Amino acid sequence: MRFSRLPIVRRFGVPYEPKPEARPFLDRTQAQQQEGVEVKVAVLSSRESDRFFGVPLGKHGIQPVWLEIANGSAGPLFFDRVQLDPNYYPPLEAAIISHFAIARRLAGFGAMAWFFFPLLFLLPLKVLGARRANRRMDAYFREHAFPLGAVAAGSRVSGFMFTSVDDGTKIVRVRLHATEKTRDFVFSAPVPGLVIDYRHRPFEGLFDDASLVDCDATTLRDHLRGQPRATSNRLATREGDPANLVVIGEFEVLRVAFGERWDETETINLATCWKTAKAFLLGSHYRYSPVSPLFLFGRSQDFALQRARRTINERLHLRLWLTPLRFGGKPVWVGQVSRDIGVRFTHRTWNLTTHRIDPDIDDARDYVIEDLMGTGHLDSMGYVDGVGETSAENPRRNLTGDPYETDGCRAVLILSPTPTTAKFLGWLSPAGAIEAPPAS
Repeated sequence: MRFSRLPIVRRFGVPYEPKPEARPFLDRTQAQQQEGVEVKVAVLSSRESDRFFGVPLGKHGIQPVWLEIANGSAGPLFFDRVQLDPNYYPPLEAAIISHFAIARRLAGFGAMAWFFFPLLFLLPLKVLGARRANRRMDAYFREHAFPLGAVAAGSRVSGFMFTSVDDGTKIVRVRLHATEKTRDFVFSAPVPGLVIDYRHRPFEGLFDDASLVDCDATTLRDHLRGQPRATSNRLATREGDPANLVVIGEFEVLRVAFGERWDETETINLATCWKTAKAFLLGSHYRYSPVSPLFLFGRSQDFALQRARRTINERLHLRLWLTPLRFGGKPVWVGQVSRDIGVRFTHRTWNLTTHRIDPDIDDARDYVIEDLMGTGHLDSMGYVDGVGETSAENPRRNLTGDPYETDGCRAVLILSPTPTTAKFLGWLSPAGAIEAPPAS
């Protein structure tokens, strides 16, 4: 009998107890089909991965994604793992990162580790138990990982990929290569855990069919010129940041277009206020920090996104409001985007602090254009008149008193559900007129 299998070793060893039957994440499975090929995905929350794999993968920045591919095509398919996540973890690496290490655990207690001195005789048993548990962990991770190699014609393959952590919503891209064709599947998969603000807003039911306004290119342009030029406070007695953005596209397309580069925002509550305060005091990163409300059409933003740097004090804020306008059957959103560049004290907020915005607010607007071009989800873009031009010498100010300068235009961005090359609308531009490209 091997020493590590003795009852005393198991009794005083290190338990490893994954729960392979714990699969609530499969209730959130999403599926797509293309030409006889079906792909299913589900993303695990930190709590779900802790139970299924028996170790806290989320604490190590690892998030399992369950994937199933059913190949109904005539030839083999090759799954592009790098397209899913260029920083993915092979199963053994994910397991080794999560290994039990007795010495590391003791070191974590610091000087308090001396209190364990009377139990030192158990240390060899703990070490042997950890080795046994780690071998089981390696085997378990390998068993449940998505297998290497081609997915043969007529076969169905499933397993887990170990990716970087995304909370709220995770954009999952599955690319399958065949001999003469590549198939791309894009999923916007919910991840339980965060209380995301827009999920508690019924913006999809804001307008009934009778109130919708269908537009062609000419009437859309006229309607956009007539939209409010700036956000406001709750009572609409003072103007805030300019409404410098228009986004046209279905909500799911919008989530995919922004999803991998922009993060959702949590609801403002006591817990998130505390996390925000800690990040502010420590100058640390809070990826899903709440966004303060601005008002348009008599309501706060329907949807908000942000791109944060390493500190909470520096980030891009993007807010969107759904309108009753429709262009080609697609919803039209009016929005505001600005860049936070620091924090200052003010008497105009309840906590006496506010983010200071970059006065060159057009830079944030055009950043969104270039960012969407980079994703390939920008179909067309142009500009219409917005808040009106103002200079650095004679700036306007937002609700907290920050000055801003602008050419006065709002960008109009028409999204594409699939990657494409952006076209320019023959609409107003800050640099003058942009002529529409000739028809090919």
